[in-house]
Amino acid sequence: MKKIIEWTIILLIFGGITLVGNMIGYQIYSPAAVPGMLILIAIALLGMIMEEYIPVNIPAVGYIALIGIIVSVPWFPGSGVIVEWTSQIELLAITTPILAYAGISIGRNWTDFTKMGWRAIVVAILVFIGTFLGSALIAEVILRIQGII
Repeated sequence: MKKIIEWTIILLIFGGITLVGNMIGYQIYSPAAVPGMLILIAIALLGMIMEEYIPVNIPAVGYIALIGIIVSVPWFPGSGVIVEWTSQIELLAITTPILAYAGISIGRNWTDFTKMGWRAIVVAILVFIGTFLGSALIAEVILRIQGII
């Protein structure tokens, strides 16, 4: 029960930061944004609880994605309202606090990161470059096929 309370507090903090980012960065402040964020928090919390208590080795992200898909399909009762409310939240407004938390987490484990040595940094840089170039190449091909460029 203590874990669930901690998760709820953390998710509410992230939700509040996301709503502020949504309002400042995207000038989206509508009454529908608050219930939309509460729905996203409930989905995330339910997925984390399922991962904790269901004895199948599926990560919480899998449960969260499954719940999100189920509640947004057209035949799910209330899916129209759920989709309308959650569409008031911009994706980048959500990713900003998550990436900030990831950065803090890496910062806390900086000594472990430095123990990997310079080779790990070179590999990480090459992975980033490869991912960027691969994405750019795929986008270029798709846009040329569609005749956009």
